[in-house]
Amino acid sequence: MSPYPELLHTVIDTTDTRALAEFYRQLSSLRHRAGDEPSETPESQPGWLVLVDASGVRKLAFQRVDLLPRITWPAHDIPMQIHLDFTVRNAAELQRQRQRAESLGSQVMFDRTDDAEEPLYVFADPSGHPFCIFVA
Repeated sequence: MSPYPELLHTVIDTTDTRALAEFYRQLSSLRHRAGDEPSETPESQPGWLVLVDASGVRKLAFQRVDLLPRITWPAHDIPMQIHLDFTVRNAAELQRQRQRAESLGSQVMFDRTDDAEEPLYVFADPSGHPFCIFVA
């Protein structure tokens, strides 16, 4: 047994757990944890949902909150505090993923695709949380 705590997953606050979990499920290769899949019948807003990788390892969780002020980055009135990074192989894939991310409901907050060393986009997800997609 390790003498250190093990990271289980990253939890993201949101006013709409179902919508934000679905956004990240469609954006990434993650899937719903067993029992967290959307149901055929209308449901109340779940307080907690989890996405897992192909091996069933927890990666992201979504916790419902009543109020969530949107960040104001790059201004520091309401700072980022935390964000997710996603990588792609090349600039063409970066552009394809930008289109996908926007079609899923995110907005570009910052475009640094002219950087030859590390082109990237900073997006706001549908709840306003920042995440990056960049060439690595």
